[in-house]
Amino acid sequence: MVVEDETDLYDFIVAMFDIWGVDGVAFPDGSEAVSWIEAVDKGHISGEMPSLAIIDIRLPGVAGPDVGARLRKSKQLGNMAIVLTTAYLLSDEEERQFIATAQADALIHKPLPEMHVFRQMLEQYVAKRGLAQAAAQ
Repeated sequence: MVVEDETDLYDFIVAMFDIWGVDGVAFPDGSEAVSWIEAVDKGHISGEMPSLAIIDIRLPGVAGPDVGARLRKSKQLGNMAIVLTTAYLLSDEEERQFIATAQADALIHKPLPEMHVFRQMLEQYVAKRGLAQAAAQ
């Protein structure tokens, strides 16, 4: 799942996932993402769900950390890895606050790392989330 309002970065991440053979969903703003989450929760959307959400912090509509918070409340999607991204210089307190609101696994500053490094980072967050979920069961 990708939620990014910057068109070039949105296109890049979607293309990167295509190269990696990863299917998913992408949204240009927080409102569309939240609508999709609600549709999933109501059973209007089924099938394989994403295991990862990459969410920009500052989005039109619903802010990124609030999209993450809504994901965490979802019975279907609540255990996915959440990675926040930002191009803004944030204070340590702002970073902690955004991560806490979204219950995010990480916050990555833009520009994003090289593609292979970025993929390794994302795979680690997904694996860590999967291990934590398995241990809780």
